[in-house]
Amino acid sequence: MIKILVADDQALVRGGLVAVLNLESDLRVVAEVAHCGEVLAAARRTDPDVALLDVQMPGDEALPDGLAVAAALRKAVPGCRVIICTTFGRPGYFARAMAAGAAGFVLKDAPPESLVEGIRRVHVGLRAVDPELAAESLAIGINPLTEREREVLRAARLGRGAAEIAKALHMSHGTVRNHLSSAIGKTDAANGADAARIADNNGWL
Repeated sequence: MIKILVADDQALVRGGLVAVLNLESDLRVVAEVAHCGEVLAAARRTDPDVALLDVQMPGDEALPDGLAVAAALRKAVPGCRVIICTTFGRPGYFARAMAAGAAGFVLKDAPPESLVEGIRRVHVGLRAVDPELAAESLAIGINPLTEREREVLRAARLGRGAAEIAKALHMSHGTVRNHLSSAIGKTDAANGADAARIADNNGWL
């Protein structure tokens, strides 16, 4: 029996995944959570073989999203294999997931049998990834942005100007402008908002 943890903040999606997986005779969902901060405790309590993690779940400063959770989970429960299960097939997300130690990356619009087969594959030590997404990730290359640049662009994505970003992130106005300028150059964008859009579309934020 393959024990599975399902982490997704959308109740309908989470419930659907649980129902589909529990129909399989060799799969059993042992935990389901809706917040990044709940995953590690649930994994330690239930010792799952595979964890299905959404990317964009509510989190905190330590664990802001499913990709951060994936890395933490691999350290906290080494025997648990991780599959990222997301709506967003972004090359940057794929690259970050692999760097975090995930064994699989599955899109939510894939057929249920693909997810089931993916779980079985990672459980025996194989990978379960979309070959087209993997190829696209390789073509785009690694994330060129520094952590500070990503932080500034995440704030810019909310429509904040440099002065607002500086206040929110406790940086000087000049430092924010420098980070924005660097990010604009790295993304070949027209301005800060455009850089944030490009970086977000590539899954770099």
